[in-house]
Amino acid sequence: MDEEQLNQQIRKFLKKVGVTSQRELERVIRAAADSGELGSGKPLAVSMHLSLPALGLELDVEDELDV
Repeated sequence: MDEEQLNQQIRKFLKKVGVTSQRELERVIRAAADSGELGSGKPLAVSMHLSLPALGLELDVEDELDV
């Protein structure tokens, strides 16, 4: 296995996930704020699910966004 190629492919995937996720989070949070739907300063629970079915990986990452 070429470690450098593996590293590059993983970084490419994570960059795509990061950019896409950030855009979507910003879009829905702004829309909720504009419509008055966004609550009174309560943190928003957020989670991301990562799976690699071919190798049996299932990972959930959870956090809160203070907006």
